[in-house]
Amino acid sequence: MPESKGNENKTCTSRARRQFQKLPGKSFPMLLFPGNTLPPMACETSQGEGIPAGPYMNKRYLVALDQGTTSSRAVVFTFEGHMVAAASQEFTQHYPQPGWVEHDPAEILSTQIESLRAAVRKAGIDPAEIAAIGITNQRETTFLWERDTGKCLYNAIVWQCRRTAPIIEQLTADGYNDLIREKTGLVPDAYFSGSKIKWLLDELQLRDRARKGEICFGTVDSYLAWNLVEGHPHVTDATNAGRTMLFNLHTQEWDDELLSILDIPREILPEVVDTAHVVGMLREDLLGVRIPVAALAGDQHAALFGQACFREGDVKNTYGTGCFMLMNAGKEFRLSRSGLLTTMAWRLNGVPTYAFEGSVFMGGATIQWLRDEMHMIGNARETEGIAASIPDTEGVYLVPAFTGLGAPYWNMYTRGTLVGMTRGTGRAHVVRAALESIAYQSRDLFAAMVQDCGKESAALRVDGGASSNRLLMQFQADMIGVPVQQPAVLETTALGAALLAGLAVGVYGNLEETAAGWHVDTEFTPQMDAERREELLAGWHRAVGCALHWAKADEA
Repeated sequence: MPESKGNENKTCTSRARRQFQKLPGKSFPMLLFPGNTLPPMACETSQGEGIPAGPYMNKRYLVALDQGTTSSRAVVFTFEGHMVAAASQEFTQHYPQPGWVEHDPAEILSTQIESLRAAVRKAGIDPAEIAAIGITNQRETTFLWERDTGKCLYNAIVWQCRRTAPIIEQLTADGYNDLIREKTGLVPDAYFSGSKIKWLLDELQLRDRARKGEICFGTVDSYLAWNLVEGHPHVTDATNAGRTMLFNLHTQEWDDELLSILDIPREILPEVVDTAHVVGMLREDLLGVRIPVAALAGDQHAALFGQACFREGDVKNTYGTGCFMLMNAGKEFRLSRSGLLTTMAWRLNGVPTYAFEGSVFMGGATIQWLRDEMHMIGNARETEGIAASIPDTEGVYLVPAFTGLGAPYWNMYTRGTLVGMTRGTGRAHVVRAALESIAYQSRDLFAAMVQDCGKESAALRVDGGASSNRLLMQFQADMIGVPVQQPAVLETTALGAALLAGLAVGVYGNLEETAAGWHVDTEFTPQMDAERREELLAGWHRAVGCALHWAKADEA
């Protein structure tokens, strides 16, 4: 969005005026451009309190807190969407039992705060110039804490954790699959928060305290808002609520029937707010000033927004710890016919936009496995050169189903499998097979989305760390048969959160203004002939067949 001048300036401020006209009688330090003379208007927080008045001042920046599965990041952007500075800190992954994954809540909070401070220092800006902060987060990861003390009662159970698979099996045996899918758009799976909450309440014997309102449940966004925002608001947004298996996408409310099935007291649940919404003010002790925290969004929804996927049928894929593909499905709730999820894209001004979603559990995490457990690489950047040292894998396939397979398979008992090896198989073949596995899994999702929408997609917009791997992106284009488009700003998850926060406080007047800075930087067009592509895909699907049900068979 270009800097406003002259008559454009009046247009911008009139939009801002409309944004806040609904809230008379309270003052707000308006986001002013040079020459603006509007009186201060009002902006309410989720707790109904007006943001206090302050001196007129120019704001120049937006900040995103991007709390991920392996690191906590903070990114500073200009209003035009240019990244100014970023900082991140990794934190410890805990594996108390096979298939279990946990995070230390205190470490998540401390690394996020330090990343925020470091990013602002690196940017060299005055915190008073920050117009708003948006929070985006790893989804489904589940926290329980005491309402009075804020003390967490257990480590956070991470979205990857499979400990609640028996709970999901029981739901399936009791015939609840269709009900859950019709209400939530989700396929019952240990991936989502609902079964994790039930496990915690059962294991820690907390249900009585929960019914008394002494316990709070939250996903990462809720936990950060509680700890970073004045007044400890207990909130989540519709995108994160939609990943709990407890939120009715039709009514946009917590569903009493689903809560009863899992025996989860409503008293522990946060208030559900719009994705772009001022939930309160950042604690002054964190940066020395009070700043509106104005957006909450699950990471993949933020990335969809940051990729400007505002038209029905637009598709993006984020290559992070996992890979997450979302297609804008429009304003009407529809169920997938291909094993995909129907989920929230975002909710603005009370109006939901939906999306189809498919998830690859092990994307970048597969590369981490090569580095940390197999010691085949020193860092992720090495994989491109190693893989390019051979023309192909010579029939070697890696199915990295270390925690099961997501859409379109939804099999919790699939396990990691390496097939097709010969005496001549070496390190390069395994590394290349690991990279290609990311593209194969993403291709399965893309094909399912095309089938559901009933028409071919023109392109795939990509982001995330692994999207910088040119060999992987070219192979991805070859596998899906359409161009892969990489934007100029790869930090689309953080950008989406920042843009949503800007939308909430009036920096932008509409979706089109938030998208003004998006453009393609690099495009990878398909180079492989169709016959070779089908041959490779057939081999991949044979490999997946070898991996299915492995853990269940082992337990029998």
